[in-house]
Amino acid sequence: MSYRAQVEDIRFIFNNIAPVEQLSATERFAEVSDDLSDAVLEGMGKLTEEVVYPTLRNGDLQGAFLENGVVRTSPGFKEAFEAISEGGWVAVSGAQDHGGMGLPIAYTTAFNEMMASSNMALGLCPLLTQGQIEALEHHGSEELKNLYLDKLISGEWTGTMNLTEPGAGSDVGALKSKAEPLDDGTYAVTGQKIFITWGDHDFGGNVCHLVLARLPGGASGTKGISLFMVPKYLPDADGNPGVANDLKVVSLEHKLGIHGSPTAVMQFDGAKGWLVGEEHKGMAAMFTMMNNARLGVGAQGVGVAEGAYQKALDYAKEREQFGPIVNHADVRRMLVGMKADTFAARSVVMSCAVAIDMATATGAAEWKARAALLTPIAKSFATEVGIDVAEQGVQIHGGMGFIEETGAAQYSRDVRITAIYEGTNGIQAMDLVGRKMMDGGEAANVLLDEIEADVEAARAAMPELAEPVWQATETLRETVEWLVSQTDMNTRFAGSVPFLMAFGRVLGGYYHLKAALAEGGEGPRSKLARFYIRRLLPQHASYLEHARAGADDLYAFTLEDLEA
Repeated sequence: MSYRAQVEDIRFIFNNIAPVEQLSATERFAEVSDDLSDAVLEGMGKLTEEVVYPTLRNGDLQGAFLENGVVRTSPGFKEAFEAISEGGWVAVSGAQDHGGMGLPIAYTTAFNEMMASSNMALGLCPLLTQGQIEALEHHGSEELKNLYLDKLISGEWTGTMNLTEPGAGSDVGALKSKAEPLDDGTYAVTGQKIFITWGDHDFGGNVCHLVLARLPGGASGTKGISLFMVPKYLPDADGNPGVANDLKVVSLEHKLGIHGSPTAVMQFDGAKGWLVGEEHKGMAAMFTMMNNARLGVGAQGVGVAEGAYQKALDYAKEREQFGPIVNHADVRRMLVGMKADTFAARSVVMSCAVAIDMATATGAAEWKARAALLTPIAKSFATEVGIDVAEQGVQIHGGMGFIEETGAAQYSRDVRITAIYEGTNGIQAMDLVGRKMMDGGEAANVLLDEIEADVEAARAAMPELAEPVWQATETLRETVEWLVSQTDMNTRFAGSVPFLMAFGRVLGGYYHLKAALAEGGEGPRSKLARFYIRRLLPQHASYLEHARAGADDLYAFTLEDLEA
């Protein structure tokens, strides 16, 4: 198999589903022309097809390992990362005055998708660095920006995010890491962090850790946490890596998937660090990085789905069982469903990215609200699609899918983490029905109004597709109204995951309808839209029924009932 970057599909979405032309109309992104857009997407595609994809299997079969305190990466990873860095791809959206391309987040999202399709484990390294760059751009002092941004953006140095501790996962406020002020204005950071993606490597340069820790007198919970830059090597007077800091990799985790991505247990023993942002306001700074990462993880879900689909399609065309199995109805059902769901998820993720860019470019409250609403949906819906598509890819391979040498199972093992890290999908759903509905459902209803207006306009041209999308949107609106009327948050939380999945399903139907309209109602995109709207969109009804069921029946079970 050879991986084929989905340049044309992304270009189609940028033209018809989540138009980037509205970005070009802003002063911030006025330089983003069609020619530039095409050149950037083509460049990403060429890199991931020719340089990154050939390292995919090496990363799985010969994962990163710790040798005498040094992390050794998979064969070919270092050379591929050098090509990524040399091409300027680490920071597609990084500030131009520090060497970045200054392009919209939408293009970074496209890059992250292609990286995930071609090698998700390697793609995590630039993804974490991108988040650190954004956190420093928003919260770092001028001194920190001048010292770190050029090197992070060029790929000479890489970045990590250190939140989780053995006793503080989703409950970040329970962390025990400490930071003591030093006489020179820096801090001594002490503590242990776990699940640190790309916590170290043998690429050279410096590894820059953003670490959450509590200052003396810091309040309990998240309100007393501060954020610190703690580099592996202390920069010397010229800004180059100098003496080693007081930190180390204790061990690397042995994981279900993404074997090529070193996941480290990090120990900080009075390591020198610099405050990022204000004291006790570390979570605000870290959330900048986390929100960036959540969109990136959504793109990973789409990317792995694309890779798994391509592998399954190639196998189905070649495998003979009473003729090529691609001609069997059930295999065809799975393949078309995989393709339809991947397009829906890609459209959701790219729409979220463009909303973030419009919020950045205009500062408009409505765009900020749209971006906030779509972020948990993009992260969760797209990763659930990725998991499902990768699993179906194994099924299409039959018995050979269970045999590691085919590589089909790697996609399923790699993508499984995406529903867990950067905030589990359950936490994303709780955020959607909780914090994102604190406006009384206004942001959701504004989006649903836009969908219904577009669908009404499509009734004349494509009534058989427009009607079910309109009805699904109305059902979703009724559930939004029901949700915001619930004062008991546990009632909302009990059905939050199915509600989020229903929202994703309805958005998917809407985006497929738009694709069919753009194509004129005839052609492969219109066929795909008919499949999705007829066969997959109806799932929204059962999701919403589940969402409105409340919490009483869940808590009717005692622990004894569960153990029986």
